[in-house]
Amino acid sequence: MINVTFSLERTRFDEDYRPRGDSRITTNFANLARGENREQNLRKALGMIDRRFAELAHVGGGSGDRYSIELDIVSVSVAIDGGSDGGGQSGGGGGGGDAMPVIEVLQTTLVDRRSGERIQGITGNNFSSYVRDYDFSILLPEYNRNQLAAGLPNDFGVLHGNLFKAFLSSDAYARNFAKPPVICLSVSTSKTYRRTENRHPVLGVEYRQSEYSQTDAYFAKMGLGVRFFLPPNGVAPLAFYHLGDLLGTYSDLELAATIGAMETFQKIYRPEVYNATSVAGALYRPSLANPDFSPIPIVYDREERSRLALEQGRFAEEYFITPHRAALEEWSNSVTVHQLDPHGERS
Repeated sequence: MINVTFSLERTRFDEDYRPRGDSRITTNFANLARGENREQNLRKALGMIDRRFAELAHVGGGSGDRYSIELDIVSVSVAIDGGSDGGGQSGGGGGGGDAMPVIEVLQTTLVDRRSGERIQGITGNNFSSYVRDYDFSILLPEYNRNQLAAGLPNDFGVLHGNLFKAFLSSDAYARNFAKPPVICLSVSTSKTYRRTENRHPVLGVEYRQSEYSQTDAYFAKMGLGVRFFLPPNGVAPLAFYHLGDLLGTYSDLELAATIGAMETFQKIYRPEVYNATSVAGALYRPSLANPDFSPIPIVYDREERSRLALEQGRFAEEYFITPHRAALEEWSNSVTVHQLDPHGERS
């Protein structure tokens, strides 16, 4: 029988942050902490996050200066019991080998400046995955080279989705997090979004997508649905991938902290969309070719990030997929992953 065991470590994301040795170097926050401008990048990004959070906390009916945000990077590793196929790293958890880093997410903590109380915020926010790098940078291009037309393998994203759902159902997750995750990403530049009449005080106005995207399908394999909202005083909708009831599970302050962090990252990495000079209209098609935007004075190399994704995909292939292929397939084909209800309870 094949078992997988999850463990996690936390790293504070602040002005002194330096990426862990096994951190994915294309991860948004890791990019900011590299090079000669690292301290300036981090200081500016954290300032942007605090200001946006304070603005949204005020919109949500709270005091904008009462709370501050702390951010922790949560690095998740998986160990496999029962299964090295020979070569590469061996499995851990009972097999005596090293655990493989697979996922990094971001967790917010709200600090009440008046009382000193610390309130656990949303887990997820940013989402980073070595196996996803493998799927999109190695597996998918190789599959399409062997096909007459572009497409997806039948089981594309299944292993990744099962690993993610198994993590959410694990004791490691239950010990550390009170609620299901929310992953906040940019909207797809290949889709059109239509504004609705639905509004939320912090999330803002809801948009509907013209059709399912490849990212939506991939995250659906992880058990996550998606809704799109344009927050107050923002210029473009954000995609919120979630379990259960997005509007009923999380407080306005929790949602404000997530938007403060993730909208800031998107302004840095996709200023053409999230720092555009005009606000998304009733019918909206985002574009990275938009010339009407304000650059953010933070150094970021988008082309380098694309190149590094391929390197990380190869790393996952060499040290995780290839040496454990048979064990991973056996586990993924037989595993029954407990689902989470909207309140984070396992069923």
